[in-house]
Amino acid sequence: MKPKFQDSNAGDTGGKLAQGGLADLLGYQLRKAQVAAYQNFAEVLQSQDISPGQVGVLLLVRANPGVNQTRIGNALGIDRSTLVAVIDRLEARELIARTPSPKDRRSHALMLTQPGESYLETMLPRLREHERQIAAGLSDDERRTLIALLARVGVT
Repeated sequence: MKPKFQDSNAGDTGGKLAQGGLADLLGYQLRKAQVAAYQNFAEVLQSQDISPGQVGVLLLVRANPGVNQTRIGNALGIDRSTLVAVIDRLEARELIARTPSPKDRRSHALMLTQPGESYLETMLPRLREHERQIAAGLSDDERRTLIALLARVGVT
């Protein structure tokens, strides 16, 4: 039986691959940009042992001491089970602390710990370098415009 797909270079001229309409698809371009940004994040911040999602949680908790997990999840677009795992990892590293919420006993208030604050201060220059690298082809105005436009994508 002949395989459905053959590893063949028949008809391949070695030139640029035709995009077949992909270049005009917003979702495709967003995905390509996301992959490039994630790869750069991993390269620049590899010594920090942190994911982009964890950075988001740390920055939001720092800016909103005592915030509950639901509000963090909503702000980041992370589902509850994923967020709990992220918070568990940050708590295990003693970067954040979960305390019973004074307003609602069913939820936890999140606080950045002193080691978490120190960690952020150490990590932020690398995060800024990552941001500089992924926006290297943009002027400051273009970068601000892109951020503003992306903030509108998917918002209904």
